[in-house]
Amino acid sequence: MKIFETHAHYDDDAYNEDREAVIDRLKSFDVDKVVNIGSNMETSRNTDAFTKKYDFFYGAVGVHPSDTEDMKESDIDELRTMVLTNPKIVAIGEIGLDYHWPEPGRDIQQKWFIRQLELARELRKPVVIHSRDAAEDTIRILEEQKVEEMGGVMHCYSYSRELAERVLKMGLYIGVGGVITFKNGRRLVETVEAAPLDRIVVETDSPYLAPEPYRGRRNTSANLRLIVSRIAEIKGLTPDEIADITYENAMRMYGLKTQ
Repeated sequence: MKIFETHAHYDDDAYNEDREAVIDRLKSFDVDKVVNIGSNMETSRNTDAFTKKYDFFYGAVGVHPSDTEDMKESDIDELRTMVLTNPKIVAIGEIGLDYHWPEPGRDIQQKWFIRQLELARELRKPVVIHSRDAAEDTIRILEEQKVEEMGGVMHCYSYSRELAERVLKMGLYIGVGGVITFKNGRRLVETVEAAPLDRIVVETDSPYLAPEPYRGRRNTSANLRLIVSRIAEIKGLTPDEIADITYENAMRMYGLKTQ
């Protein structure tokens, strides 16, 4: 078995004490590739550096909606340079909308979401989309910006099965993480039941959202095997089959099939 971790944050402070040891162990848990995800300019720079340090790491660079308050056009220029100078930067993300908190204002979030989608189209890169309590605006902007031209993933999918149909119609993948193992994760289970297998990828969002039985603890990509096993139960396949299918999906989504 080999598993593709499509979304993790190994530059997070949660790993400051043992980062090297955690990363060194990942291969022993069948993790073959990792995409480290930027969420602001600092973590995007960290991600750029990680791809050069670890042979099985790739990266996405971008600014999370919660960090867009002080974003400026020069940040777009820097993100563009990272992509153009590093072939292991495979996506723009994570970007999107997060209305859970009142700040930054929705107009600011939408401005920079659109601007980063434009950058992804310019660079012909897929997007990693974060959306929380902002379903309708997220879908509207993605449709208006013709996200099907770039492709990408709805990371940590949390909306309904019905909304997933609209996401899939735009050519996006569904990112499935630890929530699939939660007792209150019924909506995600229903989405996975209905979604075609060739449009599902697996992720941990490490160090966040650890699956059962580790919920509430620091997450790592070693827990991908629990997520793969739960999807296998839902789809009536073996974990090996799910690992293989989602690996191929991730390779295709991130444009690595052509490299």
